Amino acid sequence: MAKQNQTLGEFIIENQEEFKYSSGELSRLINSIRLAAKVVNHEVNKAGLVDILGAAGETNIQGEDQQKLDVYANEIFIKTLTNREIVCGIASEEEDDFITITGRNKKNDNKYIVLMDPLDGSSNIDVNVSVGTIFSIYRRVTPTGSPVTIDDFLQPGKNQVAAGYIVYGTSTMIVYSTGHGVNGFTLNPAIGTYYLSHPNMKYPEDGNIYSVNEGNYIHFPQGVKDYIKYCQKEEENRPYSARYIGSLVSDFHRNMIKGGIYIYPNTSKDPEGKLRLLYECNPMAYIAEQAGGSASNGFERILEIEPTTLHQRVPFFCGSKNMVTKAEEFMHNAKQ
Repeated sequence: MAKQNQTLGEFIIENQEEFKYSSGELSRLINSIRLAAKVVNHEVNKAGLVDILGAAGETNIQGEDQQKLDVYANEIFIKTLTNREIVCGIASEEEDDFITITGRNKKNDNKYIVLMDPLDGSSNIDVNVSVGTIFSIYRRVTPTGSPVTIDDFLQPGKNQVAAGYIVYGTSTMIVYSTGHGVNGFTLNPAIGTYYLSHPNMKYPEDGNIYSVNEGNYIHFPQGVKDYIKYCQKEEENRPYSARYIGSLVSDFHRNMIKGGIYIYPNTSKDPEGKLRLLYECNPMAYIAEQAGGSASNGFERILEIEPTTLHQRVPFFCGSKNMVTKAEEFMHNAKQ
């Protein structure tokens, strides 16, 4: 039972029995993410004071310029999870391939793998806009003790055992779920402790915010154009408010609290969409559904999609259930 003023550490210990098949590994894994997030948060907060801003001069597997903090966050999360030997494999948006982790005895008996976007929205760092970390946890499907394979990572989102995000904003928060609802913890920077601040978070069934980059309107599919016109129409409780930060974690977090829909559709420029199924869409879809929301690619549930590649992209419609259903209606109608 969630208690106000409970620390994240206390919450993890108290809810350990909810983790099927686990004898403490998943708790230790969440604890490691908490630790890495504190370190990254410290760097993000001082980013304006040191030469850690700007591009690192390299391009990641997505063909995007890596910001220096992207590289730093990636290294911190990988190092923390590897050194503690609590996972058997990691896949990161910043890495070309998955990472196999072997223990000191050259084998790994751990059951879990982590997929992550170590610093989402990093192009916003130099203008002091909130960024975040997104993570997703699965049980491996290959035999324990053997090296992980690509099959361990290409699982549909419905197989996730936990997922969450950290938002480095005006206050730093960890929001996560292990399949028993969604809880948010806010960092008290004076003592370095996360406290339960948002117990049992729920998406309102309806909302009045739509979040989409309307600058790409001309490239959107007809169904998305029609839905945007619907959002702007003056009838019933509309027009809705347009709110788009350009940082998935921040847009999602606001919409979950206030009610709304986030849309990143495929476009004529990016026919598959831009967001990554494994590192962004699956974990956010899992959290949305655990909070009573919905997530879709416009036609089917995100968590049902069978991944085919590590860096697969998909269109993303996520948020208040009734708003996602309405957007899907417009997508279907435009196809007919």
